[in-house]
Amino acid sequence: MGPPLKVFKNQKYQELKQECIKDGRLFCDPTFLPENDSLFYNRLLPGKVVWKRPQDICDDPRLIVGNISNHQLIQGRLGHKPMVSAFSCLAVQESHWTKTIPNHKEQEWDPRKLDKYAGIFRFRFWHFGEWTEVVIDDLLPTINGDLVFSFSTSMNEFWNALLEKAYAKLLGCYEALDGLTTTDIIVDFTGTLAETVDMQKGRYTELVEEKYKLFGELYKTFTKGGLICCTIESPNQEEQEVETDWGLLKGHTYTMTDIRKIRLGERLLEVFSTEKLYMVRLRNPLGRQEWSGPWSEISEEWQQLTVADRKNLGLVMSDDGEFWMSLEDFCRNFHELNVCRNVNNPLFGRKELESVVGCWTVDDDPLMNRSGGCYNNRDTFLQNPQYIFTVPEDGHKVIMSLQQKDLRTYRRMGRPDNYIIGFELFKVEMNRKFRLHHLYIQERAGTSTYIDTRTVFLSKYLKKGNYVLVPTMFQHGRTSEFLLRIFSEVPVQLRELTLDMPKMSCWNLARGYPKVVTQITVHSAEGLEKKYANESVNPYLVIKCGKEEVRSPVQKNTVHAIFDTQAIFYRRTTDIPIIVQVWNSRKFCDQFLGQVTLDADPSDCRDLKSLYLRKKGGPTAKVKQGHISFKVISSDDLTEL
Repeated sequence: MGPPLKVFKNQKYQELKQECIKDGRLFCDPTFLPENDSLFYNRLLPGKVVWKRPQDICDDPRLIVGNISNHQLIQGRLGHKPMVSAFSCLAVQESHWTKTIPNHKEQEWDPRKLDKYAGIFRFRFWHFGEWTEVVIDDLLPTINGDLVFSFSTSMNEFWNALLEKAYAKLLGCYEALDGLTTTDIIVDFTGTLAETVDMQKGRYTELVEEKYKLFGELYKTFTKGGLICCTIESPNQEEQEVETDWGLLKGHTYTMTDIRKIRLGERLLEVFSTEKLYMVRLRNPLGRQEWSGPWSEISEEWQQLTVADRKNLGLVMSDDGEFWMSLEDFCRNFHELNVCRNVNNPLFGRKELESVVGCWTVDDDPLMNRSGGCYNNRDTFLQNPQYIFTVPEDGHKVIMSLQQKDLRTYRRMGRPDNYIIGFELFKVEMNRKFRLHHLYIQERAGTSTYIDTRTVFLSKYLKKGNYVLVPTMFQHGRTSEFLLRIFSEVPVQLRELTLDMPKMSCWNLARGYPKVVTQITVHSAEGLEKKYANESVNPYLVIKCGKEEVRSPVQKNTVHAIFDTQAIFYRRTTDIPIIVQVWNSRKFCDQFLGQVTLDADPSDCRDLKSLYLRKKGGPTAKVKQGHISFKVISSDDLTEL
């Protein structure tokens, strides 16, 4: 079963269609009338707009003509360029466009069954975390018989014009499409998770290892059903659509339609002096201004391949406007890469995406207020919602995306389209269960851009551990909904932190309710015992308090280990000490290297300390080789930390 489907404006396609067929009439949508309010918020279109059905625009209209990806798409006199780029991108992956255009064959015009045609269509969008079906009639705005917004060069094809109308209805009117980016639209069409890659910042032309790592990510994304598009920076409006020396257009979005790593045979190995080719195929949605550099149709490289070579290597071009480039030229010529990952199909049953809908809310009680503003508002920042997730292994890329509720439908009321939003990421204690209240020892692991776009994101390779993500608006004291999504190839178990301290319960009262909260960070363990010169020491920490314990990752082959491991404990009394043990991980039986025992009283100094390791038996036990560096903060205010 697929995800639950929401019906927009409670309009049910099959019921409406059958009513129209029964009554012998064409559907006219009462919720999106063919009038100016469906076009604009508060202005009139110059020239007379006539809303026409496809059969009044051309002979033999079709939803899709032939292959959906084979035709060029035109922006139209009032169309939106990002829409055309998104249409082109959508058409690359059949699994996506057949979801956006459900049962397209059933919706198709059939000249043999015109009595079954009702002038009604349906499309599906991923709208703020929910798949939503939107029903429309087939009336389209025209001036002098020409479509005002996007259209296909196959003049009797209407899928993109009708899809654009359904999307405009979902957002309020056609004008609501202004200001949307190509990735915003692709995400709404497909439910993918978007990441923007700055090609110059990544220095992919200089750093060979990073370049091939990028290729690997793009290849994995594409083969899993992801969508990829790229642009060349245009420094000003005058240079928009200006051609580069190699035939590409500045400020123009190209769609990736294939990506291949090719092993060459003996004959071609001699020709190209390399064993492997790393190639990408791109398409210009407008079907013109193709790449004229290496591997273009007129290039020396292309001419040295026979037709059989091209077929065997998979280097084929099916559409006008398509061309191949080497990875090197791709990285050198394009400035921005938009990678939209397919996160709807878990790999082998493993969940790669975690998502949650939340809300910034205002309350007079500071402990209940959830709109604290950005990191600059230090007194209120941690009043924002807080979410914790766990990275179980080192070295995995984690993509975090924060999307605010689209306010375009309220534009007629004078409200802004978007607030300035962003988020902060902190590495926290390995056993954190309650909200953060002060930032004493937590590492600030990352921050997104703060900007008034619909979505902000952060992509990072994170170390193993727990992380708290704090989504914020730039200003405090405002209310709005948001959608938080986190993608990783390893499960990260996203959950909200809602409690400020342990709950009062019968169990707590019987055992004794906590009176002291203690944070500890063990920075390092140095000068550890090593019995033999060639012995491998693989130290790890065990931090204990009563029956609760936290274990750090193992550090490989070192007697000077850097841990920066954090733990937090809620203690009934300072008579329950905190014990930090250092162990050597071995194949059969781990070796105890020493420990320190701490009272961690609220009156103790909070500065960095260093203590020698001792044998088991408390703070007066015999000293062993090595010492640990640590910081401890204790408080009898359970909401201080």
